[in-house]
Amino acid sequence: MKRRDFLKLSALAALTAAASACSSSASASGPASSAASVRPAASNSAASSTAAPSRLPASGSPEAGSCVLVAYFSATGNTEAVAETIAAATGGELFPLEPVTPYTDADLDYNDSGSRTSRERADEALQDVPLVSTTVEGWDTYDTVFVGYPIWWGGVGWPVNGFVSGNDFTGKRVIPFCTSASSGLGQSGARLAELAGTGDWEEGRRFSSRADEAEITGWLAELGLA
Repeated sequence: MKRRDFLKLSALAALTAAASACSSSASASGPASSAASVRPAASNSAASSTAAPSRLPASGSPEAGSCVLVAYFSATGNTEAVAETIAAATGGELFPLEPVTPYTDADLDYNDSGSRTSRERADEALQDVPLVSTTVEGWDTYDTVFVGYPIWWGGVGWPVNGFVSGNDFTGKRVIPFCTSASSGLGQSGARLAELAGTGDWEEGRRFSSRADEAEITGWLAELGLA
């Protein structure tokens, strides 16, 4: 059985006590009230409907009282695989950032100057990609938010931008992660922190398309979340 299939099947198991502590509802968050900060690691045209995250059972021992959300955009499945491992290890909830018009293989062909992503790269106005939802049910209950994305042309895969700019991260620990065949994290985390304007943003981590569970959970342990 593939690791990703196992992680998805494991979601049918009983929820852990740590994860259940995050299930209480909260009022909608107010306007941004403090500037974002970035520290080393240890409005978009999207639909306005509120979406409920999905939860995987925890396999690790996250910080007591920590409620984790794993928001991610994944074009080819690589970022999704890392996101699922993070959610399973931390008892966190998954929130996929889904473009209203999904990307096809042809759209992602960076060798074709006429492909969708090539055109979006050339015209920043096209990078405002509508998402199915950027509004998380129970947003105020999460104190730790992972933000995942692929690296496109050495920078942030822009479909994640609408989620980052559309939410108030005040009082939250925000941890970016990305996947890439060759490029590093670069300034992508700092770019998102600037876009958000709120939250305590950490440096984050880049993973290859072949990242294994041990590598990911080892990083989470360094963060005190597994």
